[in-house]
Amino acid sequence: MSKLPTWAVLGRSGWSNTGASRPPFAEVPGEGQESVWDYPRPPALVSDAREVIVRLSGVEIARTCEAIRVLETSHPPTFYLPRRDVDMRRLRRAGGGSRCEWKGEASYFDVVVDEPESAVTRARAAWSYEQPFDEAAVLAGHVAFYASAVEAWVAGERVKPQPGGFYGGWITSELTGPFKGSAGTGGY
Repeated sequence: MSKLPTWAVLGRSGWSNTGASRPPFAEVPGEGQESVWDYPRPPALVSDAREVIVRLSGVEIARTCEAIRVLETSHPPTFYLPRRDVDMRRLRRAGGGSRCEWKGEASYFDVVVDEPESAVTRARAAWSYEQPFDEAAVLAGHVAFYASAVEAWVAGERVKPQPGGFYGGWITSELTGPFKGSAGTGGY
């Protein structure tokens, strides 16, 4: 897909925070930390070799050392895991979708654990970009999970979900904010 749809062009044109300079309200990162305000817009897509584990109700859904982190201004990273490292039997197509002006149109999955002793379903807890825009092509064949709906770890650290419920960033101790998603952060 070489020509962007109008909705993506319009979405891209509205951003003033691009990671070029950290705004005065941004927290100063400590040693070994990253400020989400130093991440670029358009986002960087970066390979991450740390072990990433996703579980639901104690059942392992995914484990990989080949994640891709999407680093976008004001957002904690979103981790995309290769499908070959995801138990796709636990994912069921869900209705609806969403759009990202940088990545394209997303489709959603329910995450399902159907063992009698631990049966649980998390609606629309995972998503993917089946046909991402050219600059996000590396995300094809990958799945991301909402940390608010599953248990997730990066290098042994339990992640916290990005606030607000819509965005899928994973917060770890290496990050400083403030993070987009809380009340009043829509313009971030």
